[in-house]
This record gives sequence, C-alpha cells and structure tokens, in this order.
Amino acid sequence: MELAYYSDYAVRLVNTEEPARGKDSLTSVDAIRDLFGINQSAARRATDADVTRFRSVRARLRTVFEAADTGDETLAVDLLNSLLLEFPVSPQISGHDHRDDDGRPLWHMHLADHPSNATAGYAAIAAMGLAFHLTEYGVDRLGLCEAPPCRNAYLDTSTNRSRRYCSDRCATRANVAAYRARKRLEADRTESTGLAAESAQRTRAKSER
Repeated sequence: MELAYYSDYAVRLVNTEEPARGKDSLTSVDAIRDLFGINQSAARRATDADVTRFRSVRARLRTVFEAADTGDETLAVDLLNSLLLEFPVSPQISGHDHRDDDGRPLWHMHLADHPSNATAGYAAIAAMGLAFHLTEYGVDRLGLCEAPPCRNAYLDTSTNRSRRYCSDRCATRANVAAYRARKRLEADRTESTGLAAESAQRTRAKSER
C-alpha cells in the first residue's frame, strides 16, 4: 500500500487554506484538479459544485489534525472514522504498468474509487490514506506547523518523532525568530544589569559624601 502517497491527499487538501493568513487557494475546478496529481481520470469528474463540497471535507480533515495536534487521540479517530463511513473505498490489487526485472507485474494494493462525484472519490482516498498512516505510525504523527501563523498540516515521518514544522522554510523562520527573541532578552537583561549597576554606583557615591 502506498501509504505516504495516499495520506498526502489529506495533507494537500487541508493545506489549500491558511486560516490565520486569510488565504484559500481552493477556489476553482482547476484548483481541485491540481489536487489529484497524476490521478487524471478522477480529476476529470470535477465540476463547480465540487468546490463547496471539497471545502467541507477540508474542514473535517483539519479537525482530525487539530485533535491529533492537541493529543486527543480518541477524537481524532472518531472524526476520521466518520469520514471513512461516509466515503468508503474499494481496495484492489493492481500492477499498473510496473514490472520487475523478470517482467512480472509489481503487484500492490490500490485504493480504487468509483464515486458519483470528484469530492467523494478524493475524500475516500484521503481518509483511507490518513487512516493507514494513523494506525501504522500513531496519532502523534499527525501535526500542525508550530511556526505562527502557518498551521499547515504535516505527517511526521522522522525516526524520533521530532517534527514540528510543515517545511524547512517554516523551521528556518521559527529558528530565526527564536534566535532574535533570545538576543532581545539578553539585551534587555544586559541593559537591566547595567542600570542596576549604575544605580548601585550612585548610591555608593552618595553614601561616601
């Protein structure tokens, strides 16, 4: 099962919106089709009506990440289960056009979707992929970027469960902000120490007169 590939469907959809920045790129049929990536046959089913439906599924997927991010495992699972019930998939064995060195098909599990609209197909794959990732690696592997105001979703695949940011860019930005904050604190302490020293010196000078 291509776990990383299928679970990434959920991440891509959630990250089409940045609530804190007031940004939303999910505004057209073309934007929906871009989400499908190489799955062009499913993308062709998208219509204007799917824009609203996709946004609804996006909001529900974000609540899964939010629950996981706050450590509420039961809520995250319950929310994801509700999506799985509403948008079921049909697992199939597939070899596509891939062959091994002996010319035999490289069989693997594939999440086939045969829905009536593009939203149902995408939601089914996104929810199932996220479910596989959650059960395989743990709820704490679902996170939201800690670099304000980003809050993009990510899947932690690090060996020591240490990921905190959605991208290297956000990690760098957060580290720079933390470094500057430390420098300001050090400067404030130095200034405070200097003022205290001056005050003490003036006090001593007065007492010596």
